[in-house]
Amino acid sequence: MLSRRPASLFALILALPLAAAADPAADGLAPLFPRDGVPKGWTVREWNDVSKKVPAGNDWAVKDGVLRSGEKRGTWLMSETEYGDFVLAFEIKLTEKGNSGVALRAPMTGDPAFDGLEFQVADFRYNTEAKDSELTAGLYRAVAPTKQVYKPTEWNSVRIELKGTKLKGTVNGEVVQDVDLSTFDKPVKRHDGTDAPPLKDRPRKGHIGFQHLSRNNEPVLIRNARIKELK
Repeated sequence: MLSRRPASLFALILALPLAAAADPAADGLAPLFPRDGVPKGWTVREWNDVSKKVPAGNDWAVKDGVLRSGEKRGTWLMSETEYGDFVLAFEIKLTEKGNSGVALRAPMTGDPAFDGLEFQVADFRYNTEAKDSELTAGLYRAVAPTKQVYKPTEWNSVRIELKGTKLKGTVNGEVVQDVDLSTFDKPVKRHDGTDAPPLKDRPRKGHIGFQHLSRNNEPVLIRNARIKELK
């Protein structure tokens, strides 16, 4: 009997961290979409100018814990709340022609990719001529990720940490962005060829959002989206 107790106790101790890790709330992040239905505290805006609301009937909605993009291609689901320093985590799944992205510290006007920050998420087949900074984990058209770890047509986990000028991005458990925004002083070209502000001059507080720009209106799926503000 005595010889079996240490082994049993050791097994119990090993099990405790695993159980904690399996708890979605264990990291202190609060769910962004806790209930099924049209998310409250969020608004759907045009992809290239978030000051413009989209026509009625194009809501994003949550079903069985999965957020799904609306019927209209070319939208942002933007938070009404503003965030400065935070940790944002979620899982995302796209089709072969999928294109999405995450708005960070964006104003509720203009294009989040150029007037705030956009952490890109896209299947490489969406644009086979895309530059590295236009692929998954790129800070759109500004900073390429260190490597590509995106898994096509599968669920991909993303974690973004923003504190002051420091941004750290992790995709599928690998850190692929770890930069100081204040060191990027060159303008970024918008889609029309004009200059957008360099990263060092982008806002330090703003809205977050999720983009739907997939071809053929193929859906963007998001689950387990959570956030924690940093003080």
